Amino acid sequence: MHQVRSRYLEFPAFIALYLLFDWATYVDPLYGLNITPWNPDPALGLVFWLRHGWLAALPWCVALVGGELLVRGLPAGWCITLLSSLWLTCGYGMLGAMLRRQFGDGGVFDSRDRMFRWVVIVVVGALLNDLGYIALLSAGGLIPLGQWGEAVLRFGIGDVVGILVSMPLFWMLSSSSGRQRLFATVWRAETLGYLGLTIGVLFLVFGSIATSEFKHFYFLFLPVIWAAFRQGLYGTALMVFTLQAAIGALVKWNHAVDIAVHELQMLDAVLALVGFSIGIAVDELRKASNELKRTLRLAAAGEMAAALAHELNQPLTALGAYGKACELLLERGEAGEVMKGAIQRMIAESGRAADVVRRLRDFFRTGAIKLELLEMNQVVADVSQQFLGPMREQGVVLTILPAPALAVQADRLQLELVLRNLLANAMEAVQEQPAGQRHVTVTVSQIAAQRRAGRARHGCVQLSVEDSGKGISSAQAMRLFEPFVSSKASGLGLGLVLSRAMMEAHGGSLWAEVAQHGIFRLALPLVRAEEQLNTQVNNAT
Repeated sequence: MHQVRSRYLEFPAFIALYLLFDWATYVDPLYGLNITPWNPDPALGLVFWLRHGWLAALPWCVALVGGELLVRGLPAGWCITLLSSLWLTCGYGMLGAMLRRQFGDGGVFDSRDRMFRWVVIVVVGALLNDLGYIALLSAGGLIPLGQWGEAVLRFGIGDVVGILVSMPLFWMLSSSSGRQRLFATVWRAETLGYLGLTIGVLFLVFGSIATSEFKHFYFLFLPVIWAAFRQGLYGTALMVFTLQAAIGALVKWNHAVDIAVHELQMLDAVLALVGFSIGIAVDELRKASNELKRTLRLAAAGEMAAALAHELNQPLTALGAYGKACELLLERGEAGEVMKGAIQRMIAESGRAADVVRRLRDFFRTGAIKLELLEMNQVVADVSQQFLGPMREQGVVLTILPAPALAVQADRLQLELVLRNLLANAMEAVQEQPAGQRHVTVTVSQIAAQRRAGRARHGCVQLSVEDSGKGISSAQAMRLFEPFVSSKASGLGLGLVLSRAMMEAHGGSLWAEVAQHGIFRLALPLVRAEEQLNTQVNNAT
């Protein structure tokens, strides 16, 4: 019932709006007929057809007959008017049915491929419809002999230009989601900027429209390209329709019937297609960027799962031990200080586990990191301990070279994740080597501040992971840290990307060196001895 009531309102609203566009764009007509250089009303009809299918045929036919009667005063008489209106309804209907079959009732302008197909269907369908309509008018004696070609050209240009320029905006306005997105896209101060630029450019190009030769028409690309690059297809659709409407209004108000309006409209159609191509490309780029961000977050969740399991292992083990101790104490009937101490330790360990979860949640939400003073040798020892068993089983010799005590300010979870990723890659890289030649070496050293870790003022801590694998070639090094580039059959190619991003967030860096064996290095700003002492004192207090 609600849908029927809504349709009763939509159909008369469509007819009224169709007649309004017909009247507003009845500019430079040929022989007083519905042959003008810009017809946006078929674009409105096609959008209506995409929404309602063949139910749109009757109101569209009524709108066509109403336009001949109210706007042009029925120049062709009732017989030719009814026949031509029926022809146009069927022709536009076939065009709408083709668009509906290709795109359904959505997604017409989702990609450049879809836009290209839309352009081809619109141009071919409009021209075929145009031939039949002009043939009917010629048969009725309304077009002089020898002028048939000009009439076909004028009406064809009017329909094609009107549909190409206007249909994207009408499509966006035809649904609540489209209207919301259009409003969110263009409701900005920037939109006023490029609309203001449009007014200035129109004044420059058509200062005296009656004598204009469009020699400065290329200036109109400026606001269109601005809108396309900044606001994508939605900003472009508003821009080109506003531009077309302004040009039509200038021609109508100035009664500039001597200028080649059809040439002007063709120029505007080309301008619109260029703008739409750029706008859709910008939208596709933004969509790909957003999808990449989501993929990176999902990959980060997988990479961080190992860190989460490692970090929660100790507090959960301790909680189990303290819980068992409390159980034994209760069995003995003890409820004094020993029991109280065990409970306090359980509370402390549960708080530690909650802190780990909270830090990971904050990282995924905002990318926040929690810096703490870390001794690099201790971090290496903790992480490498996890690889001793698996490496021993695979015949890999892991060597940790002795190094001086060097401290950094870093997020321990993230630093351990990066080191764990490098060791896992190294362990996999040496699998191709024969037994006895599988070696992984970890080195921690102090280096002078360098360009790779530009934020450091007092030197850097450099951690190197070298393996006896086949190494990195120059070609591989150029793409190694690009997303989705991986030498692993099951890899996403995101581990090194995430690792580098984490190190750069710390003011450090991560890189690979071209060599005959695998070499990965990371650098982090060194914490000076006095800074270490101050940090330790602050933590103690």
